[in-house]
Amino acid sequence: MGLVYLRELNSETKFAIWKIEETTEELLARLQLDEREKAKLESLSKGKRTLHWLATRVLLRYLLKTEEYIACPSDANGKPYLPDYPFKISLTHSFDYAGVLMSTQGECGIDLEIVKDKVLRIKEKFMKPTELAFIQDNNVEQLYACWCAKEAVYKLQGNKGVSFLEDMSILPFQYKPQGVMTLMLRKDRKTQSFQVYYEKFQDYMLGYVVAGS
Repeated sequence: MGLVYLRELNSETKFAIWKIEETTEELLARLQLDEREKAKLESLSKGKRTLHWLATRVLLRYLLKTEEYIACPSDANGKPYLPDYPFKISLTHSFDYAGVLMSTQGECGIDLEIVKDKVLRIKEKFMKPTELAFIQDNNVEQLYACWCAKEAVYKLQGNKGVSFLEDMSILPFQYKPQGVMTLMLRKDRKTQSFQVYYEKFQDYMLGYVVAGS
């Protein structure tokens, strides 16, 4: 596994992305798994899903600077957490890459997606007409930045029943290869504002957010 990107956003928050080049056996050799995790691994379809799951756990050990066992269960909504560390975490993966975001500042979310034209076919499923109005010339990268932002906030708030289309609204922004946007989340009759950062990474788009930032 090769570290391709490590960024410290501040003293409390950092994320890393790794390119997965190892086999399942090579990744397993770097981990200690309990019985629950072994069962989880067995339940995954072989191939990329297994590699993604293993790679995020190896990456956690890198960021926490330990080769010891790290408990990383998921709650009832599938949101991972670290019961033995003060960090909030978020995991992501796409094709040959895996990513981890961790913060002591607050809940966080990260999403990595490979950029493809297929997003043009589904844009109305996750973007309101008012949001599509500021997309510049069907800019595929800008649409992916919006998708990653909504996915990142979805993960931050706990993978709970929130609609990208109905409950999230992105305010107009000028797309650049790296920037920030404002996302409004309406949930439980309350509206929250999030500053979501995005950036182009090779052939991928990356979005990340930390509560209170």
